[in-house]
Amino acid sequence: MAVNQDIILREFRRIWGYDDFRPPQGEIVQTLLTGRDALIIMPTGGGKSICFQLPALLQTGLTLVISPLVALMENQVRELREKQLPAALLHSELLVGQRRQVFTAIEQQKLRLLYLSPETLLSPRLWELLCKPELKINAIILDEAHCLVQWGDTFRPAYRRLGAVRRSLMAAKPKGTKISFAAFTATADPLAQTVITECLELQQPQVFRLNPYRSNLNPSVRICWSSRQRYHNLLYFIQKKQKQPGLVYTRTRRDSEELASRLSSQGLVTVAYHAGLGGEVRRRIEGDWIEGKIPFVVSTNAFGMGINKSDVRWVVHYQVPLLLSEYVQEIGRGGRDGESADVLALVSEPTGWLDREDKRRAEFFINSMGETQKQALQLRRKLPQVGDIEEVSKRYPQAAIALAILHAQGYLYWQDPFKYTIRDNLAKKPQSPTDIGNAMHRYLYGRGCRWGYLLTAFGFSQGSDFRCGHCDRCR
Repeated sequence: MAVNQDIILREFRRIWGYDDFRPPQGEIVQTLLTGRDALIIMPTGGGKSICFQLPALLQTGLTLVISPLVALMENQVRELREKQLPAALLHSELLVGQRRQVFTAIEQQKLRLLYLSPETLLSPRLWELLCKPELKINAIILDEAHCLVQWGDTFRPAYRRLGAVRRSLMAAKPKGTKISFAAFTATADPLAQTVITECLELQQPQVFRLNPYRSNLNPSVRICWSSRQRYHNLLYFIQKKQKQPGLVYTRTRRDSEELASRLSSQGLVTVAYHAGLGGEVRRRIEGDWIEGKIPFVVSTNAFGMGINKSDVRWVVHYQVPLLLSEYVQEIGRGGRDGESADVLALVSEPTGWLDREDKRRAEFFINSMGETQKQALQLRRKLPQVGDIEEVSKRYPQAAIALAILHAQGYLYWQDPFKYTIRDNLAKKPQSPTDIGNAMHRYLYGRGCRWGYLLTAFGFSQGSDFRCGHCDRCR
């Protein structure tokens, strides 16, 4: 669809109130309006959501926005509705009446943007509705596309079926129908870019890749020789920054609750946040943090995506993630206003002899992942070569994850989002679970500039003498 640039800018200014796009927002909008596939890698706070919301609003028809977290969907849809724009969301926590209203709006083609999770997209009632020939669908957007790589073959196997979605929808629509597919993320190294492109079956995508370097983020790593020292390092750091908004990241729900309780007992105002909390509780915590009633939140990775707070002055990883991409996502929530922000990682000493906490956690993750892959290969021998995911899941409880792993390893092809074919020969060499955590380990314990390592890891070549001047190594 060709849209005059003046019209695009006029609507952009009317809806969002900005004078002009930030590069490369304008180019991305034009790409999506022409129906091309795209892979967009822009740092956190770069204005990614506008890039797919504006094209959706400029066209008749529906754009599906696949998003990983309810909180993320709620925040984006709330902002759109406050502007009186035709957007809605579907998730399992909605009341029956609310779901009915959304389905009616879809049937009557009153929506331009529909936010939903991969699991909701593939639910039978909605899928049947989306496949109706008369329902016009312009585009599919995968927001936070790194989640496909992080979660797609572990506990969110529906991500691995998304590549078949467009094929099946187009087969159900009138001849000549075009549906574009675009993936948006803040972090994707070269391997992740390949995984996203192949899994989603993107067709000659236009790639927009912005350098993730943030001169206002000051990364540092502090080695802790005991659990006690880790806690006191955190306490000392927070006490120096009590009046500044921040975030503390842990890796499990239990750890977030225990640490928040411990810090509260020291007189600090904080609360735990994780995906196990109810929707109302999560929204209240988000609101209190944004308004400054809670200076900082102790959270799992469930907190931060899509939450619009620009003045976060510090981010602490009390426990670091295994994946470098997840770490960069989380530190990217600091300093979105362009002002200086400190990001600190607290880690066990590298040998693990005196404090095995980090080593034990990494080993557990790697062993669990290896065992899951082993079980998937064993289940492959029992599964019918051609089958339906709903049917095999009734017989084998772990079938959905096993099928996702087989797809990731090249053993499986999705005929549509529900029917699969298992191949006899391995199409590609699977990645070892041990390899996955090596990049993070090298970042934490290696020598040289922190930013220099991150930029190289994400495919932006730097000279060997690169120094950012503001990480702990350079300082």
